[in-house]
Amino acid sequence: MKKVFVTLVALALASLSWTVLAFEPDLNDRMELDVQRAIIDIKKADPGIETFFQNAAGYAVFPSVGKGGIVIGGAYGKGLVITGEKVDGYTSMSQATIGLQLGGQKYAQFIFFRDETAVGHFKRGNFEFGAQASAVAITAGASADAAYDSGVAIFTHVAGGLMFEGSVGGQRFKYTPKEQKEQTVQKASD
Repeated sequence: MKKVFVTLVALALASLSWTVLAFEPDLNDRMELDVQRAIIDIKKADPGIETFFQNAAGYAVFPSVGKGGIVIGGAYGKGLVITGEKVDGYTSMSQATIGLQLGGQKYAQFIFFRDETAVGHFKRGNFEFGAQASAVAITAGASADAAYDSGVAIFTHVAGGLMFEGSVGGQRFKYTPKEQKEQTVQKASD
């Protein structure tokens, strides 16, 4: 009877870890560990976001985006694109804004792709969000009312700072497939 109980507890813990870990990070890759930490943090802040992780064809995670501005502002961050619970590639985001703004902020950004078409559009490169794109700032239960718009859903999770903003701008993204990045690293080490 004790063995059955231990087995059931082990299975319960294994299933729990499956829902917590969106993908298995390489423990020697700082970016993968940062992305995993950002995923765990957003799931703690709003457990309902799990639905997006489970149902999306893929997602991009920027674990640390720095943003600042005084009238003219900008933001930059690096991240990973994950499809099929594996790292598919690397991505970067840059943003330029103009308007009433003051301060600095650090946040994580998550972009969920509803289907393979949306993933493919992002991966083809030079993907942009204009001024009309809006992100849901994560608080408990915020994801319940969120929906895909043009095949993507965008969430942010603020880590710190304070930003007063009434500005207009856009985000631009670049994508590099994992194999291409690994080949570049390999050539550099040869």
